[in-house]
Amino acid sequence: MDTRLYAGNVFINCPFDKEYLILRNALLFAIFDCGFIPRCALEEDDSGNVRFNKIQKIIAECRFGVHDISRTELSDQTQTPRFNMPLELGVFLGAKYFGNKQQKGKVCLVLDRERYRYQAFISDIAGHDIRSHDNNPEKVITQIRNWLNTASGRRTIPGGRAIIARWRQFEADLPAMCEQSFIEVDELTYNDQNNFISEWLRWYSHPE
Repeated sequence: MDTRLYAGNVFINCPFDKEYLILRNALLFAIFDCGFIPRCALEEDDSGNVRFNKIQKIIAECRFGVHDISRTELSDQTQTPRFNMPLELGVFLGAKYFGNKQQKGKVCLVLDRERYRYQAFISDIAGHDIRSHDNNPEKVITQIRNWLNTASGRRTIPGGRAIIARWRQFEADLPAMCEQSFIEVDELTYNDQNNFISEWLRWYSHPE
């Protein structure tokens, strides 16, 4: 495994529903703007690849992990909770504690909409630093930036306010970018969103 790629990869474990979309997009933007690469099960569309195997592979390739456990409500259809996020958090922590030397260097951020809400449904993660985002995309950006700045030790990460300002500008520019590419904003896939963010940040850094 390329250690440089491993050190720059951030595993994303978050809800994929429409209600969370603006938070997920803010999260992705913050990771890119901090100089890292978000990795997620949505990046591959291979029906022949078992989803859990894919998740394990991606986790193994990421030093960092962001885990948002804010979606624990019962499904309207099944009246059962969604356990994907706690499961993937468990796999990430298992890799950290039982993996090889490289895997033991993993660092994770656990997000929830309220800082201590997790105690009611996943108390075993007590002792980890749980950060709240209050369902606010700008707070998501701030939490991601501050965590990566501390966890990575990099000195090139911009401040939270600067990232938020760029994210707002990106969101304002996105409809025009989509129009030029003959795609609607609500049609964007996970990979489309990442490509637009990367393209926009390259343009922002080198507008000429």
